[in-house]
Amino acid sequence: MAIASVDVAIIGGAVIGSSVAYHLAQRDDFKGTIAVFEKDPSYQRCASALSAASIRQQFSSAINIDISLHGINFLRNIGDILEVDGDKPRVDLVEGGYLFLATPDKRSILEENHALQQKMGADIAFMEPDALLANFPWLNVSDLAAGSHGLSGEGWFDGYSLMQAFRRKARSLNVPYESAQVEHLEKIMGGNWILTLSNGEQVEAGVVVNAAGASGGMKICLEADLDIPIHSRKRMIFTFECREEVPNLPLLIDPTGTYVRPEGAGFICGSAPAEIDDLDCFDYDVDYSFFEEHLWPTLATRIPAFEAIKPGAAWAGHYDMNLFDHNAFVGPVPGIEDFYLALGFSGHGLQQSPAVGRGIAEHIVTGGYESLDLSELGIERLGINKPLIEKNVV
Repeated sequence: MAIASVDVAIIGGAVIGSSVAYHLAQRDDFKGTIAVFEKDPSYQRCASALSAASIRQQFSSAINIDISLHGINFLRNIGDILEVDGDKPRVDLVEGGYLFLATPDKRSILEENHALQQKMGADIAFMEPDALLANFPWLNVSDLAAGSHGLSGEGWFDGYSLMQAFRRKARSLNVPYESAQVEHLEKIMGGNWILTLSNGEQVEAGVVVNAAGASGGMKICLEADLDIPIHSRKRMIFTFECREEVPNLPLLIDPTGTYVRPEGAGFICGSAPAEIDDLDCFDYDVDYSFFEEHLWPTLATRIPAFEAIKPGAAWAGHYDMNLFDHNAFVGPVPGIEDFYLALGFSGHGLQQSPAVGRGIAEHIVTGGYESLDLSELGIERLGINKPLIEKNVV
């Protein structure tokens, strides 16, 4: 049955939207109604399902480190936090750490980042080349000046399970999910929003949260007369197996930006394409030449054992990429009353979903942030041309 009116309408029911829904519904001081609108209830092509799903504290900005410090604690305790009827969800968290590698020209950046990370309480080790080789004997360190390794609090997990755990918990708290796309959005007399759905129905809402991601987030903003630089950018993930063992491999970030990590008995890898080739995209086609011509040679140079591999399956998904500064826009929009953004995560949505969902819920109910101040991620920085610089963009 159609929902005639709700207090809070959340557009997008993947990990960000579902985190907002859960965090709002579980608050004792929120007595209103919530509805989530998701155009693809199968979630087959959402970023939450297609991501490599990892979490790190190795950022260069304090707010991103704080967000992920909360995120890792949430993931560690997810079974208790999101339990429903005695069923404790699992996300198979592996705290294998990130391993960032730096050539001489980038060593100072790694040192500066490490100092901030330590100050913030992140468990990160700075390593000289000899320490890298001692800890990771399969690694080619000939061109390296340093590395930084997350000893705890970093790794990878099942992103789809995290999304479903948020969704199931929200539904258990009486949040309905409507299988429909929001086609039109307008503000009416009296201050409420009218959402026109793809099935022709209309819903009145007091507050709208735009968590529609790469596929719909920009369109919803334009419907609200807001133009922001969020673009859909394709990222491909490739799997392979290796004859030799590569023991204790973290999620390794090569100086080129190429990454690799264990996955079951094999490995997954990927990289952003060259900037000139990184165009707006909505298809899910896989370019296998990217693996053969770029990823494999890069990885085989860094880890010689990867010269003899067996390529496996591959898939593609999309980032909601914020071309302003590669950080999300989070929070209310000045000048557009009762309209919240949770967009532009640029590949960090899964790890940031616990803190962002909590923060948006706090702001809706109290008018401000209670636990972690997310105002640095506000859209105000776009209007004054003050990007939040993140040096560790992966």
